[in-house]
Amino acid sequence: MKSGKIDRRLLTILLVVFVQMLGASLIFPVLPLYAQREFHLSAELITLLASSFFAAQFLSGPYVGRLSDNYGRIPVLIVSQVGTVISFVILAFAPSFGWLFFARVLDGITGGNIIVAQAYITDITPQEKRTESLGYILAAFGLGFMFGPALGGALAAAYGPTVPFLVAAVAAGAVVLFTWYALDETLSAEERRRARARRAGSLSLGSLFGGAPWALPLLAILLIAFLGQFALGLLQSTFALFGEAVLFKGQSREITDVGIGLLLSVVGVSQLFTQTYLLRRLARRFDEGQLVVLGSGLRTIGMMIYALVTTPWLGAFGSLFFAVGYGLSSPPLQSMSTSLVADQDRGSVLGWFQSSINLSTIISTAIAGVLFARAPTVPFWIGAATSFLVVAAMIGIMRWMPTKSVRASEA
Repeated sequence: MKSGKIDRRLLTILLVVFVQMLGASLIFPVLPLYAQREFHLSAELITLLASSFFAAQFLSGPYVGRLSDNYGRIPVLIVSQVGTVISFVILAFAPSFGWLFFARVLDGITGGNIIVAQAYITDITPQEKRTESLGYILAAFGLGFMFGPALGGALAAAYGPTVPFLVAAVAAGAVVLFTWYALDETLSAEERRRARARRAGSLSLGSLFGGAPWALPLLAILLIAFLGQFALGLLQSTFALFGEAVLFKGQSREITDVGIGLLLSVVGVSQLFTQTYLLRRLARRFDEGQLVVLGSGLRTIGMMIYALVTTPWLGAFGSLFFAVGYGLSSPPLQSMSTSLVADQDRGSVLGWFQSSINLSTIISTAIAGVLFARAPTVPFWIGAATSFLVVAAMIGIMRWMPTKSVRASEA
């Protein structure tokens, strides 16, 4: 990318991510309450429903990344989006709770959207700009989250709980068409041929433990990603239930649905601010490891606010701190991981990165229901503790890793 100009391809992939996230976030505040009210699932089963998606994505993530290296970003992106369309339609017409689980597993298996979008951005971005450019993905997330949860809650309150799933399916279908007609492939035929010729590639599971020079630093980064994701898994699987049980206790279904959607929109606004303004400025002053420490500290504060407050307006501050912290810590970690490997392995390493956070989310969402059943605030106290662990672990890794500190952004 030339200084002062934004690559048209970057704008196009970000628009794809925005529309995809708008559709996905429509169902975010609705699905847990839909499962609880319509199918009478317990908190434990509802959080397992969330876990099933990430379990499927954990298993498929490395293969999705490798397929995009071997056959191109666009074909894999389209297939993953078609799977999302089908899964949303199944959710809307599910006759039993088993179909809810099937839909989420299907979306997880085919859901390589973000892995491929991240690989696409690393293809078109020089190393010194990757933290900033990967941050734009979270900005597109944030923009989608500004409107999606509030719209999903409003649609559910006005027209019933299945309407948000159908609107989300339409949005995902629009992304398929837009990707097909507007997005350019970033890998040449020769690059794809070389990737296939390497077969399993240098980033097989065995290679991570095979003594390669990059293996140990990469494992350390994946461990940090795992720990950092744990709090988010606890939050996203219980937040709607927490809102109904604590923040909006005694309110009507309609007020609860809209209120939870608005609180999640605060996450979107905060992400947008972080990625379009805050990260770019902080990245000029701090290296990538320092950004991870700062972001994880803010996430700790956000989780503690959730654990302590009982009113919606104070809960908004928890959303603010958590979202800003996540936005500051995630792009630097992704950039650090891609800097350790050869260019042709970027899709694969991002697949492993995604699988590490998916594994964390599987575990955290699986136990979140049990923790919530003990007390609605317990998941947030645990999330605060794991976020603080990231701060300590990252400081230790910064002192230990043999790689030279890389500035997150260069003027």
